[in-house]
Amino acid sequence: MDTQIKEPNSVQHPSAPAKTAGKTEHFDVVIVGAGISGIGGAYHLTKQCPGTSFVILETQESFGGTWRTHRYPGIRSDSDLYTFGYRFKPWIGAPIATAGEILAYLGEVIQENDLRRHIRYRHKINSAQWSSRDNLWTIEAVQTDTGKTVRFSANFLWMCQGYYRHSQGYTPEWPGMDKYKGRIVHPQTWPEDLDYKDKNVIVIGSGATTATIVPAMAPDARHITVLQRSPTYFIPALNENELANTLRDLQIDESWIHEIVRRKILHDQAVFTRRSFTEPEAVKEELLAGVRAYLSPEEVEKNFTPRYRPWQQRIAFVPDGDLFKGIVAGKASVVTDEIDRFTESGILLKSGKTLEADIIVTATGFNMNVLGDIDFVIDGKPLVFSDTVTYRGMMFTGVPNLVWVFGYFRASWTLRVDLLADFVCRLLNHMKAIGAKKVTPALRPEDKDMPLLPWIDPQNFNPGYLMRAMHLLPKRGTKPEWQHTQDYWHEKDVLPAIDLDDPVFVYEGFEPVRENGRVSPLSRPI
Repeated sequence: MDTQIKEPNSVQHPSAPAKTAGKTEHFDVVIVGAGISGIGGAYHLTKQCPGTSFVILETQESFGGTWRTHRYPGIRSDSDLYTFGYRFKPWIGAPIATAGEILAYLGEVIQENDLRRHIRYRHKINSAQWSSRDNLWTIEAVQTDTGKTVRFSANFLWMCQGYYRHSQGYTPEWPGMDKYKGRIVHPQTWPEDLDYKDKNVIVIGSGATTATIVPAMAPDARHITVLQRSPTYFIPALNENELANTLRDLQIDESWIHEIVRRKILHDQAVFTRRSFTEPEAVKEELLAGVRAYLSPEEVEKNFTPRYRPWQQRIAFVPDGDLFKGIVAGKASVVTDEIDRFTESGILLKSGKTLEADIIVTATGFNMNVLGDIDFVIDGKPLVFSDTVTYRGMMFTGVPNLVWVFGYFRASWTLRVDLLADFVCRLLNHMKAIGAKKVTPALRPEDKDMPLLPWIDPQNFNPGYLMRAMHLLPKRGTKPEWQHTQDYWHEKDVLPAIDLDDPVFVYEGFEPVRENGRVSPLSRPI
C-alpha cells in the first residue's frame, strides 16, 4: 500500500456551493464526521442504500479524524489494522500502522468509492433540531474558513464524530503549574515548534499515548522520565503477522488474506478476553512475562505490575518492544509515584523526590464529548442526553432518526462501524419499505420497571476519561438490548438479527407505499 497521504482537492469545498443562512439544503442522511466511522458509514450507504442522498459534515480541513488531529511524535494505532481496517478493504501493511499509513488507507477508500463529492470540510455543527411536524432534522453549521452559517435538513442523522473532544485534552490541575518555567504540553495539542532535542523530558501517564511518544522521542531527547501513578498492562510483540506472511508466500489473494487473518485475530482476542475474566491471574502472569523478556524482574515488579485485573482498562500494544528497548538503553526510565506539586524546574513527588525537566508532557487522557458537543433540541425542548436510555449503545429513547457510532474498548473500534452501518442501512431500507418517516426507540411495557444504571459498569471497564464523563452519558438497563455490551463476539451475531418490527422501534409519519400504481400492503395508516 502506498503510504503517501493522498488528498486530491481535500481542503476545497465541493463544486456545489454551500448554501447561505436562510436557505436549507436537504439530504436523506447527514453523516457527522469524516473519520474512520463516517467514511465507513458512507461506503456502506452507497452500497446498501443506492440512490440515498447524503452529505458528510466535517469540522477539520480534511478527512481522518483522530489520525489528522493527533500530531504527536510516533502517532500510531494500538489495534491491529486487520481488524481496525474495514472488512471490505484489505490491509496489506504491518499490523500496527502509523497515522500517515492510516490516512493513506482512508484516502484510498474515499478515492476508490467516489466519496469525496459527498464531504463538506470545515463545517462545524453548532446545533441540530428535530421537528416531529416535519419529521426532519435541521442542522446549523458554520464554515470555519468563511464564518458563514449554513443549514441542512435531513431525514436521518448518523453521528460518526467519535467520542472525545479533539480541541482539548485532559490535564489535571496540579499545584504550582503556573510556577514551572519550562513548557507543559498535552499530546492532543502538540505544538509544531516544540524542540526536545537534548532536553530532559517528563511524560506523565502510562497508557498507549505514553507507549507511543516515549520511543519516538527517546533518540533525540537527553532523557525521558515516565511518571506514573500506577502501572498499566502492555503487550510487546513483533509488528508483523506470521499467518499473513505465510499466506502471502503461498500467493493467496489479499482479500482472502485479510479475511482469514482478521478472523484468526478475532478468535484469539475472544479467547484472551474471556480468560481475562475466568483466569485473571494466569493472564496477568502471561502479560508480565512478555515484559520480563525485556526488563529485569525487579523493574517489572516495581513499575509494570498493575493493581487491577487485565482488561479493566485498555491494554497497549508495544510493537517490537520499542518502549522497553529505550529503558534498557538508558534513554528512558519509569518512576511510580504521585505528584505533590510542580516546581520552577520540574515536579516534586509525594515521596520527597524531585524530577527535573525542560519539558513536561501530560499524557493524562482526554475529555469525552457527548454527541459532538452539539446543541440538540427535540421538538423545541433541549435534549438532556443523560435522561435517555440507550438501545444497544447506538440509539436513545426519545431521540428520533438518529444513530451514534460508539465502538469497542476491548476490540477494534471499526468492527462496530461495519456492524452499525449494516443496521442503519437495513433500518433505512425498512422505513422506506413501510413508508415510515420517523423511528424512535422506546421502552416496552415489560421494560418499564427495569433498573437504570450508568452507561458502562465501572467494575467491568473504568478508564479515567469514561469515569469523568459518566454523568453526561445515557443510562443503560439490565437487559442486553438496553446497554452497550462492549462484546463484539456477541454483537456480530445479535445486531444483524435485530427484528425491526420489535415494539422497541416506534414508527410514525407513514405515507402510502405504491407499487405499480397501487398501494402496497406494506403501507400503514398515518
